[in-house]
Amino acid sequence: MVKEMENLETERLILKAWTVEDAEDLYNYAKNPNVGPRGGWKPHESIEESLEIIETLFLVRYDIWAIADKGTGKVIGSIGFEKDFKREGTGCMELGYALGEDYWGKGLMTEAAKRVIQYGFETMDLKMISIYRNPFNFRSGRVIEKCGFTFEGILRKANKIYNGEVRDVACYSMTKDEYIEKMM
Repeated sequence: MVKEMENLETERLILKAWTVEDAEDLYNYAKNPNVGPRGGWKPHESIEESLEIIETLFLVRYDIWAIADKGTGKVIGSIGFEKDFKREGTGCMELGYALGEDYWGKGLMTEAAKRVIQYGFETMDLKMISIYRNPFNFRSGRVIEKCGFTFEGILRKANKIYNGEVRDVACYSMTKDEYIEKMM
């Protein structure tokens, strides 16, 4: 069953439901060896692999938006929520994202993340949003800081990635009360 996704807008972006027509755009950024491995997933090897991920994960399993550039309509990244297995049954979801390397350093992911955080607390009525990153992914760390998450600590050897490497994970969270306080 395909999940329904509400379109969200920011100043420069449209966050929309994925379609099979987005497979080429996904492949264009996900094949880059500087993108996926930072988040623990392998670079895509073909458009067919990207299409399979859209069909089996993005459309049915996770609440993931395609990040599209408002000016061109091109999909340049992804952002969304998945179950936080470390906090099951608590009203918490885990935020995750990826962005094509050509778009790094422009504030786009922070812009998208702030909008999705707003949606998570105000529309989905989440109690908490968590986010985890590779401690050496400093760019992701900057996005997390700019969004106002609280650093919880390092969970040692907690994430086995696609190539079998086991990594530490930097843990962050934001409660709904903290979000409301930041909005005032």
